[in-house]
Parts: sequence; structure tokens; C-alpha cells
Amino acid sequence: MSVEVRLPTLLRQYTDGTASVSAEGATIGDVFTALVGQYPGLGGQLVDASGALHKFVNVYRNDDDIRYLDKLDTALSDGDTLSILPAVAGG
Repeated sequence: MSVEVRLPTLLRQYTDGTASVSAEGATIGDVFTALVGQYPGLGGQLVDASGALHKFVNVYRNDDDIRYLDKLDTALSDGDTLSILPAVAGG
């Protein structure tokens, strides 16, 4: 499946300033593996040392938060859009 991955400004330094990239994968985990293969600097930014979704990153498939789906095992369809957003805290 080919999907569009939208990146926040913070992560664009690892993709030569590109705001949106295409990637292939049947699941979000597959897409992240492909992204890290193409842009190695994204590795520690997307997943933690155990391979789980980094706790300071929110990922949406189209408009759905993957934390409420199957997380990295969330299935993708051709043409889906993934949006990666940094988690924001405040008080």
C-alpha cells in the first residue's frame, strides 16, 4: 500500500525539510520501518528502544488516532494519509 506521511516541522530535519513523503506498507509499523530505512534519523523519533510507538508522538490514520485502533499493527489502505504530530503538554 502506498500512503502519504505528513511530518511536523520538528521531524523535517530528518527528511531534508520535506513536509510530506510517500511510503509503502500494509501496517503503520511497516511504513515506519520503510521510513527509517529511507531516513535513518527518524528511528528514535517514531519508536522507542523496544519498538513501541514513542510516547511523545501521536499518529493519525486519516482522522483516527492509532492509539484507539491497533497502534503500529493498524492496517492501511492504498491512499491513506498518516499524520505524525508531536505530543503537546501544558498546564
